[in-house]
Amino acid sequence: MKWLLVGALLGLLLVFPSLLALVVAVAAAIVSKPVLVAFGLGLVAGVRSRRLRRWSP
Repeated sequence: MKWLLVGALLGLLLVFPSLLALVVAVAAAIVSKPVLVAFGLGLVAGVRSRRLRRWSP
């Protein structure tokens, strides 16, 4: 599923090259806010730890 979304995004960037500027602007806006970066990292860490706990005895 992840690769399907990445492929769709790359396809859109090939068809509409001006979207690259929009994607870069959105990424820069998100990275410039430390609270959003910390929240995203916390979500990723929580998902990974939940996945690890499921397989631990």
